[in-house]
Amino acid sequence: MRTTTLFLIVFGIFLIALIFIDFMMIVSLLKTGDERRKLMVWKASFFTLLITVLGLVLDVITAVLQAEAMRNNPFIELSVIAMTYFLTLLYYKKRYGG
Repeated sequence: MRTTTLFLIVFGIFLIALIFIDFMMIVSLLKTGDERRKLMVWKASFFTLLITVLGLVLDVITAVLQAEAMRNNPFIELSVIAMTYFLTLLYYKKRYGG
């Protein structure tokens, strides 16, 4: 019983963190700033789009090769996109200062 409760607490914290990251991704895309900030957001957005498209292409290829329907969970995809965006944004903030 204790292991299940601990797992649910950790999973709940992780789920709340993912929802927060998703929300903050949208806020950071809408926030205005100087040219340096726009450059960092543009580069992070481009890299995130590249990773997203490559992941979806891989999903399509896998579904075609296995001859089955695609099974995508939108929350998982959004969470991976948000984590990719924030990690690359942190990288570019460290690289260009900010």
